[in-house]
This record gives sequence, C-alpha cells and structure tokens, in this order.
Amino acid sequence: MLRRFRALPIRSRLALLVAAAVAFAVAAVSVTCWFIVQGKLYEELDNDLESSVGRSQPEAAVAAALDACAQSPSAAAVFGPRFKGYSQLVQSDGTACLYGSSGALVKVTGSDRKVAEAPQIGRGALRNGTDKDGNPVRVLTTALVVNSADGHYVVKDTALLIAVPISSTKSTLNELALILLLVSGVGVLGAGAAGLAVARAGLRPVDKLTEAVEHVARTEDLSVRIPVEDDSEDEVARLSRSFNSMTSSLASSRDLQQQLIADAGHELRTPLTSLRTNIELLTRSEETGRPIPPEDRKALMASVKAQMTELASLIGDLQELSRSEGQRGERVQVVSLQDTVESALRRARLRGPELTITADLQPWYVRAEPAALERAVVNILDNAVKFSPGAGTVEVSLADGVLTVRDHGPGIPAEELPHVFDRFWRSPSARALPGSGLGLSIVARTIQQAGGTVSLTPAENGGTVATVRLPGAPVPPPEVP
Repeated sequence: MLRRFRALPIRSRLALLVAAAVAFAVAAVSVTCWFIVQGKLYEELDNDLESSVGRSQPEAAVAAALDACAQSPSAAAVFGPRFKGYSQLVQSDGTACLYGSSGALVKVTGSDRKVAEAPQIGRGALRNGTDKDGNPVRVLTTALVVNSADGHYVVKDTALLIAVPISSTKSTLNELALILLLVSGVGVLGAGAAGLAVARAGLRPVDKLTEAVEHVARTEDLSVRIPVEDDSEDEVARLSRSFNSMTSSLASSRDLQQQLIADAGHELRTPLTSLRTNIELLTRSEETGRPIPPEDRKALMASVKAQMTELASLIGDLQELSRSEGQRGERVQVVSLQDTVESALRRARLRGPELTITADLQPWYVRAEPAALERAVVNILDNAVKFSPGAGTVEVSLADGVLTVRDHGPGIPAEELPHVFDRFWRSPSARALPGSGLGLSIVARTIQQAGGTVSLTPAENGGTVATVRLPGAPVPPPEVP
C-alpha cells in the first residue's frame, strides 16, 4: 500500500493527504458532537427521572402495593398519576411487580437487586434497559421511601424502579449520526477536490521546472530560465532560482571548458606542428639516403627536445589546472609558507644560476594544499627568473602573510596587466620565450582556493612586483586530538 501511495503523482498524494487530514478532523468533531448530544439528552432524561422520585410515598399506599405484589404482579395506581412511564417495585430476590403503571415490566438486572438489598436515601442506579417486550428504556432504581406518622423510612429488601421510553432519543441520535456522516462525507470529498486544486496550482511552477529540466536533458540547451517573481520567497521560488543559478553556472562552465579546449588545441598545435616538421625532415633524410649535416642534425634534435619539453610542460599545466577546478588532489592542511618559499627558491636558483636571488622570510602558517601552493610559488619565481636580465637580481620577502617577488626585468605594460592571469594569455614580448601561458592562471586559482589574493604591479625603476596575501598566523595552530 505504501509503495502504491509513493508511486502516485505528487498532486494526487497531496490531495489524498489533505482529504485524509480533513476526514480525521471531521470524524473527530462529529464523534465528539454525537457524544456531547447523547450526554445532554440522557442528562435531561436522568434529571426527569430523579425529579419524579423526589418525594416519599404514603405508607398506606406502599403497604397496599406490597401486599398486592405478594399476590399478583400488578398494583393499584398509586404512583402513576405523577409519573408517565414505567414504575415497579423490585425485591432483593429479583422479583418485580407493577406499581401504579400499566404496560410491560422492565427487565431487572443485578444493579437493581443490589439497590434493593441495601437501599439508601439519595443513592440509586441509572442505566439503559429494555422492557419485557424489548422496547428501550432509561431506568432509575432507587430506595423506596415511605412517609409515615413517625417520619420517613426506607423499605428494606425493596427498591423503586422507574423508567421512560428512549425510542425517540435513540431515533434522534441515529438521525444526528446520519447527518454527521453525510456532512463528513461531503466535507471529505470537498477537501479532496480542494486539495487537488491547490496541489495543481501550487505545483504549476514545479511542472514548469520539470519541463525545463526535460528540455535541458533533451537538447542540452542551458539558456533556459524559469521566470520567478522578485518578491517571492517560497520554496518553489527558491528552487526556481537555484535551477536558474545552476544552469547559468553550467553554461559558464561549459563555455570555459570549450574555451579551454580551443585554447589548448591552439597552444598544442604549435609544438606538434614543429615536431611533425622536424620528424619529417629526419624521416626524409633516412629514406633518401642524404644525411643531414651534423650541425643541422644537432640543432634539429635540440629543437625536437625543446618542443617535447614544452609539450610536456603544457600538458602538466593543463592537468594541474583541471585539478584545481574540480577535485583537489590533496587534503587541505596547515602549511609553513616559509618552508614552501625556501623549497621553491632552491628550484628557482637552479633555473637561474646567473641571477642573484635574495630572500628575507619570516614564519607564516596557512591552510592550503602543500604541492599546489609550492607550484604556485615556483611559477611566480619562474616568471621573475625568465624576465630578469643576465646577472640581475630577484628580491623575495615574506612578512605578516604577504609574499613579494620583485624582478628588474622590462616590466608589464599597464594595458596588459588586466590579462596576466587569463588562461593561455601571453604578452607579445614573451611569446618567443618558453611557456604555456597557464602559469599565472594556476597561481591565481591556487591562491584563491587558499583564501588569499595575488596581484602584479609595475615596480619603481623598472621591473615587476608580484604580491601574494594569504590568511594565516605566525605560529601553527594547536593540533586537535
């Protein structure tokens, strides 16, 4: 049953849930109303019965009735004129006779006998019962109080039983139950219809969202947008805004991916073309039997090696950039930026042995990926080494989380500064130098992931200053046990 319910459309489930909730509420109200009315009706009957026996009976009449009961189950009309209903005397052994009334005797029960066995003024038993003919009655059994010259007394082993028919009361209750049942049924049907209408109206934006998702899945068109009112803050509006934001992000990501593929293809074309040309020259020399002069062959092999190195560097940069955009290779941890910069400086000095690289480093600890952070620092130092003149100086300092790298090269023109962190962008003056144009893009992405900022600015008296700011502390945080 639960599986079938879950298999239903959301609007059907909402309509059923609303109908069920209304049915439960209506049923609870109807049952409560029926019991309240029943209680009030029986309370009125009980008050009438109790008021009917509110005074004592004449001693002579009671004595005559008891004598008559001993001989026949009928008696003189002593009590009848004041009470229109059943009245009879009940003995402690369960025998009964009419007392001032006509008609069938009311069936005696154990509660009646208990009252007769120990009658007390003010104590009685109220119950529903039937007469000998099966008609429903409301019964009050109480002590038989006699009014004598010496006062009032209770007749022993005898009780007075009076009753009234309740056929009309039961009929009223049955009619009330039928009316409540009909009203409940109409209410449940109306609630189900209203729930279905509300579900359709409320889920209309969800239908639009579903159509949009199906359209995107079918056509891969990420330009689809769901109209949302600016002042709407309900769940459906939030879902629609989230969908629009998701499709925008996906479209932007796809555009960036296509741009990356196009740029990578363009950058790969140059070394691959050069490699193919050089390999064709070597192959033709072997096929024709005309050897290439040793000096030309040596230059050709050096070119092949350089192109392969450039190709490997480009592929490595692309892999690093893809990891920084998606899954991060290593878990972020506390890293000593001072140690990272010192390790990067050792590699930079090997790549520029003719340069003078000075360093003033103070302790600073950050949260980042160690390998990615070191690669970013190496890329910054590589740029400084690449553009520094021979026997030049590169100045490196680290203080209060600010890393600066200053070179004395030609510098970067002001119009080129906004593009230095774009993928595959290379300054016209640097296109003849080795590189893929991805180094600074990797630096920017790594520093941003670590919560910092990076910038390149012209330096006084020529050159460029690279500034990296990373949040952290001069001492490592305490380890959490």
